[in-house]
Amino acid sequence: MKRSAGPVAVAIATALSFSAVVVGQQIRHETGASALAPAVQQQLAATPSSSMVTVIVRMRDQVNVRQRRGGDFSQRLKGLVTDLRSKQQLSQGGILTYLMAQGVKGNVASVTPLWVNNSLSVTATPAVVAALGTRTDVEIITPDAISIVKVGGPVMATLATSTDVSQTQATALWDLGYTGQGVVVADLDTGVDATHPDLAASYRGGTNSWFDPYGQHAVPTDLDGHGTATTGVMVAGAASGSTIGMAPGAKWIAARIFNDSGSATATAIHKTLQWVLDPDNNPATADAPRVVNNSWSYGSIGCNVEFQPDVQALRAAGILPVFAAGNAGPVAGSSVSPANYPESIAVGVTDNNDVIDAMSSRGPSACGGRVGTYPDLVAPGMNITTTDLYGTYFPYSGTSLAAPKASGALALLTSAQPDPAADLSGALRNGATDLGVAGPDDTYGVGRVNVLSAYQWLQANPPVTTTTTTVPPTTTTTAVAPTTTTTTVPPTTTTTIVPPTTTTTTAGPVDLVFADGFESASLGQWSASATNGGRLSVSDAAARGGTYGMQAVLANTTAMYVRDTTPAALSTYHARFAFAPNGVTIPSSRTEDLLQVLDGSNNVVAVVQLRTSGGSYQLRVGARSGTSTRASSWVTVTNTTHSLEIGWTSASTARGANGSLAFWIDGSARAPVTSLSNGGSRVEEARMGPQAIGSGIVGTEYFDGFSSSRGSYIGA
Repeated sequence: MKRSAGPVAVAIATALSFSAVVVGQQIRHETGASALAPAVQQQLAATPSSSMVTVIVRMRDQVNVRQRRGGDFSQRLKGLVTDLRSKQQLSQGGILTYLMAQGVKGNVASVTPLWVNNSLSVTATPAVVAALGTRTDVEIITPDAISIVKVGGPVMATLATSTDVSQTQATALWDLGYTGQGVVVADLDTGVDATHPDLAASYRGGTNSWFDPYGQHAVPTDLDGHGTATTGVMVAGAASGSTIGMAPGAKWIAARIFNDSGSATATAIHKTLQWVLDPDNNPATADAPRVVNNSWSYGSIGCNVEFQPDVQALRAAGILPVFAAGNAGPVAGSSVSPANYPESIAVGVTDNNDVIDAMSSRGPSACGGRVGTYPDLVAPGMNITTTDLYGTYFPYSGTSLAAPKASGALALLTSAQPDPAADLSGALRNGATDLGVAGPDDTYGVGRVNVLSAYQWLQANPPVTTTTTTVPPTTTTTAVAPTTTTTTVPPTTTTTIVPPTTTTTTAGPVDLVFADGFESASLGQWSASATNGGRLSVSDAAARGGTYGMQAVLANTTAMYVRDTTPAALSTYHARFAFAPNGVTIPSSRTEDLLQVLDGSNNVVAVVQLRTSGGSYQLRVGARSGTSTRASSWVTVTNTTHSLEIGWTSASTARGANGSLAFWIDGSARAPVTSLSNGGSRVEEARMGPQAIGSGIVGTEYFDGFSSSRGSYIGA
């Protein structure tokens, strides 16, 4: 029930109902064992075979985010984001190819690759999800459906309220000239009313300051009020007559954790945490916030590590993730995730008399690895009057309000000491005012936020800048791709929509050479390209999987293609891609090459060709044998999307004649070309796109989802 914007308040419960169910931590599955989390196994068992389920598929190969990256915030952030993006690009080629093939068959409805934790959000049939669980490159598969709650809410206006920030000594930092200037903070919540007079001027603005993973609102919007309230506690000004925010000089950006109906999905939260690392989708620009406030949690007591890799990435980048400790007190052991991750800064709630509120969650933490207390510390958050919808103000209570007090304090400390090597969270803990029993405890943590003391601790403990130190990872990783890296930027989100049917198949190769689904929205993944004046490009219309694909507009005989020069003297080579003729007009007796595979002397050792016959499209492959080319028979195909794969093998001896070229269309093997005299040939390059174009061929063709391997069959 929403309270009114006027003087008459509606009473809403301040404490949320928590069930005392401990959610088990995800365990890295051993190779050969199922990667399906128990909840996913139950979900699959209850889902009809023709229906779809959405899951999060986390890859086994992960970036070691604990490896320290030197430099300033910009350099540190760029290095981490580049590493994360590269890992996702290099390790997901095989699984994306498999999913694309299943999508063409109607078994996959959507795929969203995520680089923040090298995972994918997949909506597919139970059979496909079960097959993903057998892949050796997959670590864990978890549900997309989650229960997330806001940890605080509005209170009765008849209660004594306060907007005072002096209790935390924030005003003392203002007097020293630090109001948060030069610092960007983010709020992940229900959204923000950016038109509020106390928030409008501090909104950073531009195209990189608002993110709605649900695609429901293109500009900052808050239908609930909770996000507007928490943002106000961090940065609101003094339009009401007194300054509300802890850091009124800081700028804010925001994203929605909750959709219009008040619910959330794991996919949306992963996308949001990813956005925090790179809001403008360009690693070269350091537009990420320094502090991110999270006044939300799982709705049950316990440890759920679904978002821990994401939070680890934030910390590795130098971004401080503050979480409300939860409103599940006063019982001991009432911690909630993600606040109880070792990497999170968990904040409990006190009143204006420095007394812990009964609702504030207590430690010890249910998640292992946390050093010290739970919560980390506490902050005032009871009956706090803050910004509300429609330019009004309203009192709120809960750890939801305490967390942004701490976030604002960190913004003040960042403006005073912007060096990313400075231990700001350590300063906040070491400067806290001890409350309750003497010393740290699992009720008050180390005490209440005291920004002035934290600042003084920083002055006495200046940052020690380091260059590069490697800290051993917490888990082992298995490489599934070559070590070649790339800085090409994929889009923040990708979604595949394809028609429905049914089939299952096996996992893709682990000897991946190169893969590109064109989700970078460019041709930049490739070694080079020949675009024929822009006629070869990336577009959403060409997407056969994901959001983008490559389209070729044929208007003359000039070749158009993208080049991959990653192969290095390969004696066996597989390449797979999706192709749609899209009604292109091909005169009788004319052909074009869709894929050329070349050796080091630029000889075409394998080719895929297209023509029409009797009004139907036909495909075949050809291979170099000696100094001539031998071809397979033509295969008639429909005017729709097809998955095409070739498998080329050189002869076992230089003068032997046992080389071969296999060909698969939509997973069905076609007659191969055999007895090839190609023992001296080695693959050095692949070119995909219209080449050797016969005159009179006009129209637009679509290509997508290219991947290659050193010899393993890729598709299904």
